[in-house]
Amino acid sequence: MIVKRFYDEKLAQASYLIGCAATGDALVVDANRDTEQYVRAAEAEKLRVTAVTESHIHADYLSGSRELAARTGATLYLSGEGGDDWSYAFADSDGATLVHDGDRFSVGNIRIEVRHTPGHTPEHLTFLVTDTAGADRPIAAVTGDFIFVGDVGRPDLLERAAGLHGTMEAGARTLFSSLRRFKSEQPDWLQIWPGHGAGSACGKGMSAIPHSTLGYEKLFNWALSTEDEGEFVRTVLAGQPEPPRYFADMKRLNREGPPALGGFRVPPRLLGSQFAEALEAGATVVDLRSTDAFGAGHVPGTINIPLNKSFPTWAGALVPFGQPFYLLGGDEAAAAQAARDLAMIGLDDAAGWWGNDAVDAWPGELERVPQMNAAEVRARMDAGEVAVVDVRGRSEWDAGHLPDVPNLPLAYLADRVGEIPAGRTVVLQCQGGARSAIAASVLQAHGIKDVINLTGGYQAWAAAGHPTEKDAPALASA
Repeated sequence: MIVKRFYDEKLAQASYLIGCAATGDALVVDANRDTEQYVRAAEAEKLRVTAVTESHIHADYLSGSRELAARTGATLYLSGEGGDDWSYAFADSDGATLVHDGDRFSVGNIRIEVRHTPGHTPEHLTFLVTDTAGADRPIAAVTGDFIFVGDVGRPDLLERAAGLHGTMEAGARTLFSSLRRFKSEQPDWLQIWPGHGAGSACGKGMSAIPHSTLGYEKLFNWALSTEDEGEFVRTVLAGQPEPPRYFADMKRLNREGPPALGGFRVPPRLLGSQFAEALEAGATVVDLRSTDAFGAGHVPGTINIPLNKSFPTWAGALVPFGQPFYLLGGDEAAAAQAARDLAMIGLDDAAGWWGNDAVDAWPGELERVPQMNAAEVRARMDAGEVAVVDVRGRSEWDAGHLPDVPNLPLAYLADRVGEIPAGRTVVLQCQGGARSAIAASVLQAHGIKDVINLTGGYQAWAAAGHPTEKDAPALASA
């Protein structure tokens, strides 16, 4: 048996190629839109992709399973569990094979056993992998968003990302039952191959370790060692971070049928004269430069989303889906990387890019985002000269925040501009100063120009001994 793990650092997402060396057949589980990587890996091992499946309808990236199956002619296996509300709308038209709890299918000498493991989502599946050439028991479980190393898939996304109110507590109880059943049926030596690692918003405390065993997780994963259902429900729902805003779009597109990408493309480089035209037309222009470079001077109307590990998360929150947008800053390689990152979450409409020279050649006055340290902010707060806005997530807010400061998370800031205190300079604050710099660009693009970024964020404020408050952790809520 040949196993290849593919990991996207920015999405914190894992997918797997599982091949039979004897027959040359291979299965891909939880493919993302970079379908070329699976085809190349299979060819390198003298395999051919003959089966494609996925654990559930994903919320955090656009699935590549449909496109990969069409490209390779592989059989597409999709969950038939979860009821009509969570069935794949394209399953019939694509000739997919629906699988249910207890079903089996083979990929050469490798047997795949299907287990329905709902809770994270109603249709969620886990796949038990057995190499029948040398064993009659499974070596591993591809668990998707069911069991992670150190955590489990959050059961609140249907409510908080997809808008199905009243589902998260029921989902938590279902997840508890799924875990209890899985623990009772499977051996401790079973390897766990999860769908995400540290940094994913599909859980709140997962490890960066790529795989584990069921026995180890029963000992050290809080969710598998908790025996009381009520305690489990309270713990799994408390302190979950706000889901990235684009999750709702991913749920919808992955259920309806993710469009084929046909490979990543580099958007064209545009003329400097087209820059002003795009801004005047109200287009979204994303400045890819660092927050320091943006703060030192940027073109009015642009928003700053640095091209780093968090780029897809904030682009998915701030760039409208289904509308052309533009990229600014860096070179062709940066534009290509940004376009790839955006395509992974379905933002396919990058219409072009400009380099740093477009900023340098801007004929008007550049805007700036001043920085201010914690001591200066406190003095100006005491004098009533500034209004501080905390743009962190609710779980961070619960853990400690500045007194009498509103919490407007960055992902939803553009929708809540009307709640920004008027008549005073606005100081943006996050945990360490990065998100608040992005937030400053959002407010300036919406006409609130007098903004300052709190250098070092809440960490610097608290470390300096300035006053803070701590709220009781809240259950995840819409």
